Amino acid sequence: MSAVPADPLPLAQALIRARSVTPADDGAQAVLAAALGRLGFRVERLRFGAIENLYARIGDRGPHLCFAGHTDVVPAGEGWSADPFGGEVRDGVLYGRGACDMKGAIAAFVAAAEGYLAAGAPRGSISLLITGDEEGEAVDGTVKVLGWMRERGEVPDFCLVGEPTNPSRLGEVIKIGRRGSLNARITVHGTQGHSAYPSRADNPCHRLVAALAEMTARPLDAGSEHFEPSTLQVTSIDVGNPATNVIPAMATAKLNIRFNDLHSGASLEAWLREVLARHAPRHELVVSVSGESFLTAPGPAVAKLARAVEAATGVRPRLDTGGGTSDARFITLLCPVAEFGLVGATMHKTDEAVPVEELRALAAAYGAVIGAFLA
Repeated sequence: MSAVPADPLPLAQALIRARSVTPADDGAQAVLAAALGRLGFRVERLRFGAIENLYARIGDRGPHLCFAGHTDVVPAGEGWSADPFGGEVRDGVLYGRGACDMKGAIAAFVAAAEGYLAAGAPRGSISLLITGDEEGEAVDGTVKVLGWMRERGEVPDFCLVGEPTNPSRLGEVIKIGRRGSLNARITVHGTQGHSAYPSRADNPCHRLVAALAEMTARPLDAGSEHFEPSTLQVTSIDVGNPATNVIPAMATAKLNIRFNDLHSGASLEAWLREVLARHAPRHELVVSVSGESFLTAPGPAVAKLARAVEAATGVRPRLDTGGGTSDARFITLLCPVAEFGLVGATMHKTDEAVPVEELRALAAAYGAVIGAFLA
């Protein structure tokens, strides 16, 4: 069953007017909690560390569809033509930080749920997992809420994350996975000396450049069935040497690897260590993996989601795994997850915005998804 959604615009405006620049909340989740409470949701306000989170559910049986998102936003920056926290509508377009990423999507889902519930009690359960720590360190947000959910047996059958997934038109893309992300900081130690007497020194720059040359020369893979090829990008090389005639004692570099399901963070770290050991015996390597790659394999649930999106938008969505990371990388450890939201052209930009009709169309699409999963 699908139903006519409520208008998501008023809630989207109210959420945008909360200056919830990560990790601040500024009342954003209180606005959302009040809206959900009026619809009959049981709302849990969950604070971990300094982060405000929210979990809300209506219904006590399956099937259980969860919507995940975040109320925190990135800083507004300068140069806006409208108040970034004003929620102004101008010429049919809603402006504000978070309009696209992703307060607009939260409002659209709540509007879809309101329309669905207007027809009576849900045949299953609808829940929302909303964090205030997605744009920040992602330590006290979704990860902690998922632990809380697991302890209480709150395990959805499927979760939809409302990140902006579409390049230019609503309905184009559903993300069914994401690449992993590895950051590495390399420090190579040498022996300082005069550049006129290189035999008396050990130049760490030469060793570091040789190691990086090998790392960047070899393709990590050619891609896999659902993922594009993995990539390695050197993001910084630094010596901090103010002199032109001194061989430095140390050189550093940073790199980022976006990797598909042919690798893991551990396997890539082992490869980096092997390359460095050959070129620079005296080195330090610090690795952090912000998320492993994951995939919700195409199957009945993904097909149901795609059919609902197509029915509502008239566009057949492409299943994709590109882009950066999202909190779906954590949710996949609890239940199947996919992502679908607004057109992402203005996210994180000056004058972030969404056409009001697109926001309403997303609410209709979410209404179709709710109807499909709770049928």
